[in-house]
Amino acid sequence: MSAPPPDVTVRRAEELDLPAIFTVAERSLGWHPGPETEAHFAWKHRANPFGASPMWVAEADGRLAGFRTFLRWEFRRADAVLRAVRAVDTATDPDFQGRGIFTALTLAALEELRADGVDFVFNTPNDQSRPGYLKMGWQVVGRLPVALRPTGVRGLLRIARARTPADRGAVPTSAGTPAATALADRGLAAALLAHAPTPAGAGDGDGLTTHRTPEYLHWRYGPEALHYRVAGGPAGLDAGAVVFHLRRRGPAIEAVICETLVAPGDTATRRAAYARIARETGADYLIGLRDRAERRLRAGFWPVPAIGPILTSRALTTLPPAALAAWHLGLGDIELF
Repeated sequence: MSAPPPDVTVRRAEELDLPAIFTVAERSLGWHPGPETEAHFAWKHRANPFGASPMWVAEADGRLAGFRTFLRWEFRRADAVLRAVRAVDTATDPDFQGRGIFTALTLAALEELRADGVDFVFNTPNDQSRPGYLKMGWQVVGRLPVALRPTGVRGLLRIARARTPADRGAVPTSAGTPAATALADRGLAAALLAHAPTPAGAGDGDGLTTHRTPEYLHWRYGPEALHYRVAGGPAGLDAGAVVFHLRRRGPAIEAVICETLVAPGDTATRRAAYARIARETGADYLIGLRDRAERRLRAGFWPVPAIGPILTSRALTTLPPAALAAWHLGLGDIELF
């Protein structure tokens, strides 16, 4: 591991560091200080059923100069559970940029994560940050396959004009059922998970899928402030459902398909849920990831090349799959939240 710059100290973060971390995030990332940000941070990094997020800070000139957080994640591969982390929230104070803070934090974290038995890291860095990750040993897996389903002529027109990044915040809607309510029912969550395809079911013994449990679904989609919703078909939610939310992209409103918890052969429920989302939300189009191995999202979705995020990974104790087709992901697995 490369040593940090001589004037920079990297160490594991402590609870007492949080006010300074929020200050750096405000100055560098535009976070808004206050109870809502603190509550969101606590949900994301402390309440995660996969475990609390490990975090590191860098100090220089007697100040906190930057921080680096990894979100714990778990994948299923056949009957095994692999421990992973997502490279997520990180920032360097503007006064310390250009001094190797990001690299020092990341390399120090990788060593400790490896010693902790984490199998690999994954993320979807943007064009600006990807080169830095590649220099530190990350590998490009591939561009995730996005597919769209227009809801009408207006949707077709707005797709052509929606060439800007999507807003981070969700657009509220009354469509479907609040995920906070539906997924708090552990029995319903378990019934929905019974429909979810597995890598083995896709005929790919090396395939990965998020280790979904009722606790995971409730944590991931439960916060009311994130406005996740659940829509099913005419037979009711326990027969299969889709988790979604709305967000704005330029002039368009898109319905983001996060999870399709429908049995692979149940085309009728899948089509009915998508149609309900389109009808009740008034969105210009639906957007999701098309699983190449399982051929999901076929119900009126069109593949759109060259717009999906680029998935990258880095081995720690275990090599993750090099083939994109072995990663069975939905937008709920990789969207920023």
